[in-house]
Amino acid sequence: METSDTTRALLAAKKAAGLSFADLGKVIDRDEVWVAALLYRQASAPQDEALKLAEVLGVGSEVADELTEPPAKGLGPVVPTDPLIYRFYEIMQVYGMPLKDIIHEKFGDGIMSAIDFTMNVDKEEDHEHGDRVKVTMSGKFLPYKRW
Repeated sequence: METSDTTRALLAAKKAAGLSFADLGKVIDRDEVWVAALLYRQASAPQDEALKLAEVLGVGSEVADELTEPPAKGLGPVVPTDPLIYRFYEIMQVYGMPLKDIIHEKFGDGIMSAIDFTMNVDKEEDHEHGDRVKVTMSGKFLPYKRW
């Protein structure tokens, strides 16, 4: 995945300020996952939120303006090579069809929205086999229309 100049500038400013995505989320009352998606240009923000983030990060208004633009989303057409990102790709390769069938059994013919959607990342400490990553996804069910 190519990282844009804007993303590199935002991440550098975040690091220089010693802030986490959760810290930035508190500034604009948003979840840390959504804020990270915004900085990686996978989401767009309202002008007031973009300006608050730009101020806290000490970046110019031109960066804030870019955060309000609808982005081109996705990783691109290639298989991701970053090991962590690849594991999510691998999870979908292995469990994608089973998840699809289970969702269809429970809800019927349709999809889970990635627009009306939330995701949270939590750390489960002191597990028997070490710390664990817990990712919770919640998307609105959208049935296919019959006509």
